[in-house]
Parts: sequence; structure tokens; C-alpha cells
Amino acid sequence: MGLLSVITIGGGRDYSLTGLENDRATKAGLASAEWYKTPIDRKLLKHLMKRSDGPALRNVGLWLALLALTGAGAIALWGTWWALPVLLVYGVLYGTGSDSRWHECGHGTAFRSRWMNSVVYEISSFMIMRNSVVWRWSHTRHHTDTIIVGRDPEIVAMRPPQMIIIALNVFGIVALPQSLFAIARNAVGHLSADERRYVPEPERARAVWTARAHVAVYLAAIAWAVLAWSWLPLMLIGLPRAYGIWLLVLMALPQHAGLDEDVLDHRLNSRTVVMNPVLRFIYMNMNYHIEHHMFPMVPFYALPRLHEAVKHDLPAPSPSLYAAWRDILPALFRQLADPGYFIAQELPEGAGQPALAPHRNQDGERALGGN
Repeated sequence: MGLLSVITIGGGRDYSLTGLENDRATKAGLASAEWYKTPIDRKLLKHLMKRSDGPALRNVGLWLALLALTGAGAIALWGTWWALPVLLVYGVLYGTGSDSRWHECGHGTAFRSRWMNSVVYEISSFMIMRNSVVWRWSHTRHHTDTIIVGRDPEIVAMRPPQMIIIALNVFGIVALPQSLFAIARNAVGHLSADERRYVPEPERARAVWTARAHVAVYLAAIAWAVLAWSWLPLMLIGLPRAYGIWLLVLMALPQHAGLDEDVLDHRLNSRTVVMNPVLRFIYMNMNYHIEHHMFPMVPFYALPRLHEAVKHDLPAPSPSLYAAWRDILPALFRQLADPGYFIAQELPEGAGQPALAPHRNQDGERALGGN
């Protein structure tokens, strides 16, 4: 899942999609490779993959209602200190909650009805400042080549990790300008070299017009703010991508941070975290992240049942978000000095053998350079 944009050169490895790491990954058999999947009864999987409009209507409906309520409250209380806590809640619903809806509707699994997925996907893409066309293909590549250096455009925790940028992005300080710049760049007809790697040629014109529509709305919000001589319009449209993103950073960075790169087994490069019902509502169950990557066509509301069906073959989930960060932070700081270090996920007794990447030997050591 795309958390935020970051600089693409990380220490000794080139995390762009146009450098030597792309060629290395392709030659090593890591590009569009076959991934390990936990064996599961086909009838059960088919049942879990069955989509329905009801759960998503309830989830998205409640989300929109809370956005409307807190947004109206912020307008009514603007100019008083009481507006601050209301805006903080609104910001989380906007800046963090939109990412989850973008993600699920982008997969086309949240609703059974295609048009409902499309409508919510476009709205949430705008809110999270992502070009809906570009990011649909970015996320497709992320699932095809998850945390494969030189192939995955959505790697956030690089090695060595960019700790200052990660910290700044708790408040969107780097990500917000990057997102706006990317949208503006697309709007004038330019896709980056990385974007041209995964956005098909027939889709590029639509990406440009989508970006122009986003720019038009942002310009309208700015004009509204200027005419009203007030920050309120921008506090409701645009800026929540900065002040409401902190919870997304806390929930989404653990998806892959500190874990292995260049492996063909999601049990080794992804992390499942136990979360409370409130966080799971905001996050739409993406805390079941190993399960989601193994079986991405299972809707968000079926992920807890999927977890129960495959947990015997998966590493034990982090028991809480706090526990996940307690493991992640020491690993990230260690990677500053030792970029080759990663947290080795422990598989339960009797689990399927890890799917070794073609460039690894039986001891897990890299045979073709890299970290």
C-alpha cells in the first residue's frame, strides 16, 4: 500500500525503477516472479473472495458521515480553540482514512459494484493527493514485485532508512510538497521516468487529465481561501493531507519496514499487526498485511477470517502497534550503520519452507551482490 513519496536513492542501493537494480532484479528472476502462497482450501478461498456491497457501504458511509460531521463542526467552531480538536479528528479521517479507501477501492474488492469502487477510489485518490491513474498502476507493480529493489515503486523504508524524512512525514512536511509537485508535473503532461515504467501508454493521457482536474479543485480551494481571507477552506481541502497523515505513518510503515528485501515470500517482507476496532475501521483491516499480499482479491471485511485460516503458516503477528514499532525502530537505527541488516521473520513449526529468491543460496546469503 502506498504510504508516501520519498527520495528514490537510498544509500548504497538505487531504489529508482530505471537504474542498475532494475536490471539486476530482472536477471535474478525477481521481476514478475511466482510467490509463495499458503495452501488453503479452494472452496474456502472462493467463499472469502466473494464480494458484497453491504460491508463497504456501512464502512464508507460511516466514514463519510464522520467527515461531514467533523467538517461542519470545524466550520461552526472556526475562530475558537474548540475547532482544534475537531480539526484533528477531521484530519485523521481525511488524511489517513482516505488512504485505506483509496487502497481497497483501487483493488476493486471493497464493493461488489464496480461503479461504487470507482467513485470512492477517485474521491479518496484526490483526498490523499494521488493521481488515480498513476497510482493504480503503481500499486499493481507493488503487488507484483513487493519490496523488490528496482521494481517496487512504493518502498518507503529503504536501506539505510531516511530517518529524517520519515520523521518529517509524520506531519507530511516532505510528502505534501512532493505529492503536489507530482500532480502539477502530470498536469502539464509529464510523467516521470519511473512512472513511464509502469503506466501503460494508452493510460497516460487519462493520467494527465486526471491531474488537471485535481489541480483545478485545489486552485478553487485557494481562491476560496483568498476571497474569504481565511485558512479554513485549505484546512478542509488539501492541508489535512499533512496534519492528518500522522496516524497513517504509524499504521502503514510497519507493513514492510525493517523486513527483508528481494524475497519471493510475503511472510518474510510483510508484517501483520493486531489492532483495535477503531484503528481497524480507519485502516480497513490492512493490518492483516501478509494475508492481503498473499490473497489480494479477498475483501477487507473477510481478512480476519482469512487470517484464521492461514495463521498456522505465518509468523506470529505483532500483538500491538506499539509492539511493532518496538521491533522496527531498533532495526531501522541499526540499518543506518548496517544496511544489510533486517528482521528475520520466524515461521511456526510445520510452516511451509520460505520461498528462496533465485539469487539466494540455502543459507539465505545473497549470491548476486546487493546488501
